[in-house]
Amino acid sequence: MAGKTGNQKIVEQFLADGMDHMYGNPGTVEQGFLDAVAEYPDMKYILTLQESVALMMADGHARFTQRPTLVQLHSAPGIGNAVGAAYQAKRGHAPLVIIGSDAGTQYMNMDAQMANDLVGMMRPVTKFSTMALSSKSLLRTLRQAIKIAGTPPMGPVYVCLPMNILDEPNDEPVFPTCIPSTRVRPDESLIKETAQALLAAEKPMMFIGDGVAYSDAIPEMTRVAELLGAEVYGVEFGDVIMDNTHPLYQGTTGHMFGSFSKPITSKGDANLVVGTYMMPEVFPEEGEIYAEGAKVIHFDLNAYEIAKNHRVDLGVVADPKLSLQALADELEATMTDGFRQAAAERAQQLGEAKKQKLAADFDKDQQQKGKSPLQMSQFAEVLAQKLPSDAIIFDEALTSSPAITRYIPPREAGQYFFTRGGSLGVGFPGAIGLKLANMDKTVIGFSGDGGSMYTIQALWSATRHKAGAKFVVCNNGSYKLLQMNIDVYWKERDMKKHDYPLPFDLSYPATRFDLLAQAMGVKAVRVEKEEEIAPAIEQMLADDEPFLIDLVLEGDHKSDWVQVNCSQ
Repeated sequence: MAGKTGNQKIVEQFLADGMDHMYGNPGTVEQGFLDAVAEYPDMKYILTLQESVALMMADGHARFTQRPTLVQLHSAPGIGNAVGAAYQAKRGHAPLVIIGSDAGTQYMNMDAQMANDLVGMMRPVTKFSTMALSSKSLLRTLRQAIKIAGTPPMGPVYVCLPMNILDEPNDEPVFPTCIPSTRVRPDESLIKETAQALLAAEKPMMFIGDGVAYSDAIPEMTRVAELLGAEVYGVEFGDVIMDNTHPLYQGTTGHMFGSFSKPITSKGDANLVVGTYMMPEVFPEEGEIYAEGAKVIHFDLNAYEIAKNHRVDLGVVADPKLSLQALADELEATMTDGFRQAAAERAQQLGEAKKQKLAADFDKDQQQKGKSPLQMSQFAEVLAQKLPSDAIIFDEALTSSPAITRYIPPREAGQYFFTRGGSLGVGFPGAIGLKLANMDKTVIGFSGDGGSMYTIQALWSATRHKAGAKFVVCNNGSYKLLQMNIDVYWKERDMKKHDYPLPFDLSYPATRFDLLAQAMGVKAVRVEKEEEIAPAIEQMLADDEPFLIDLVLEGDHKSDWVQVNCSQ
């Protein structure tokens, strides 16, 4: 090991920890490190053209593997570009190991070009942020960060690596980082107390999040729900947390407004929260969210989230899988025949109501067939017929998501991913990261016309690295989600509906996403009519090369009005 510099040793450390993809964008202060990467062919450097793209690609990779995933950023300007993407990774608990160089510790008091408090910049958007200050503890510092990133609740970490520390000889040993097990089962008395509270309920409810998927607890969670006959709602998640076709799965609580969620959270007389936190909306409910006298029990590995904003009667820091397994056994052993029958009746009623609503949605979709402008349901129905059963989807379609999930319902963890944290632009780079972690699978990323433009240069990286992800732009000529949100704003304030604000309209100039894709080496077609849908999908799925569909959908926009009012 003697004679090697920190530049070489950190690559060996990353490889020892199974990190063989480095998503990055290079800069001058990283030149020695990137030069050393060439000595290690097992390390694949995935070049991106902007730092947020690198971080979002790694986010997609990390979502699937649930293992520490490496991101390389430039100093202050590069980190600034990536802060929004790091925020999303933090909200979604993505185990990213973000490294960024600095010109050197000898320059830190000189306020030179690109100098800044890099650790301070990243601290608010990471789980842990630090700097290596000595070649004697370089690898130790990295292993500390890698451990923190990969230990549930997982999250992104940042390590600043000054150039002089990397250039110095390094004789530290390389060995795999220990990530401690968090498979902790609750005390038996707490399981019994939980079971008793739930079995005393006439209307039990369950609220679940990514902690269920991350601990591989979907089977146990489903068993508990079935034993209780409980309505199940997803709260703040980016992976599949329950088979969406299950009769007891009732969808999600709100994303934007607590006023949407409160009628759901206040229905039950016993509430079991697992692997999430309540009221994650942008405008959450500030008062009581549960029914008066209702029991609230929360199991989570993230102690911070338990009782963070709303009351909890019993909070338990424990592994969701082991907790739910023990709870299911206790419920089954102690429930009465009367409760069992009532649970079965609840499940039947919920399933029938769900089936009727879905049938009504499908009937409404059929009324649109053959019509223009297109709606997402027309595209999703055809895609569902042609898509391989093991395909993986990254869904940043937002307002078009309901139609997609109606025809391609998320069913298993690791096969369908959603945007988290509010940062736009993750759909396409996230799909590329998923593809690089699953080169044998079909991967499709959905994004809107507004969101995709945040990171459209990700298509270049797909071509360069032969990552054959597929991309669909839901092109409705607007920020449709903002239009929907301001509808609520007007309604809450008794304001008459009127023209949407000018900044919500993206119709002029019209963006030709097919031509943009082709300019970056990605095959693409534009779809404007129903008869063009099937041929476009067949062409997209014909090989394992990157492909984009510019899907022109119905939208509320006025390009003539934009031209007049935006001319200077």
